[in-house]
Amino acid sequence: MKHISILILEGDTSLSNIEGAYKMFNMVNGFLINSRKPAMFKVQLVGASKEAVLTNGLFKVMPEAHFNEIQKTDLIIIPAVHGESADVLARNQLFLPWILEQHSAGAEVASLCIGAFLLASTGLLDGKECSTHWLKTADFKTLFPGVSLVPDKIITDERGIYTSGGAYSSLNLILYLVEKYAGREMSVLIAKVFEIEYGRYSQSPFIIFRGLKEHKDEPIKKVQEYIEDNFSNKITVDKLAELASLNRRSLERRFKKATTNTVLEYIQNVKIEAAKKNFETTMDNVNEVMYKVGYTDAKAFRIMFRKSTGLSPLEYRSKYNREAIAI
Repeated sequence: MKHISILILEGDTSLSNIEGAYKMFNMVNGFLINSRKPAMFKVQLVGASKEAVLTNGLFKVMPEAHFNEIQKTDLIIIPAVHGESADVLARNQLFLPWILEQHSAGAEVASLCIGAFLLASTGLLDGKECSTHWLKTADFKTLFPGVSLVPDKIITDERGIYTSGGAYSSLNLILYLVEKYAGREMSVLIAKVFEIEYGRYSQSPFIIFRGLKEHKDEPIKKVQEYIEDNFSNKITVDKLAELASLNRRSLERRFKKATTNTVLEYIQNVKIEAAKKNFETTMDNVNEVMYKVGYTDAKAFRIMFRKSTGLSPLEYRSKYNREAIAI
């Protein structure tokens, strides 16, 4: 029987992460038992104490065991904890040596949503791919520059170290693990019961681009604002360098440091975000939207749109435009 430890962390822990993982693995057990087969998982809620843990002042979670009581586990699940990243990590440092000890003994480790921050703080993600909620990508890159962040992905699997995308997309990682441990037939059944879209691996359609402006480089902020106000016009890096009173090389270096994007990436992201809003709120045709956001090459626009969202312009509209959905 495979032992699964779902961590009950200190702070505003995601109840949906805890409950979703707990119910899905135990439902596998239920189906197996009903088929006169032995249960596959022993699922436990594991905390730093056995006392009730307050979650956002509204809910209580009762860990079944202290993590030091778990001598051997096969899978550790790290749920999301909301709040300031530095505070969350500081409050949960006690778990790190135990996670590393269990991993060294053969345990796999999976983080859900922004649980990736705690997993990354163990060092187990260094040099590996990782996903997390797209809203926290800039913060994550700052704290863990040695991790290869792939925020478009819902699931990463680095030989037993797993991460997932944000919020309820974390259920797709649990489904992935059910398939790995219990087989595809069982995972399809669980997907149907929980009504989870099977085989969804990208969170790109849900990402909203917001340029990082928490930095203190005022000339770069000026350039960002110019791009956001003038994205429908032709913008050159030389023009932006002149605006910032910098040479081109200095602009590109400082822009990347401040925003985590290159200048061209930033321009493209702003254009595509404007196109997405157009497709969500109007019935303009693809060419009309393309020209509005400053593209003149239809093929290039479609390629960039799909690269950013994982969908074609028409597929995106059919998903997110109320008028298009009603047709």
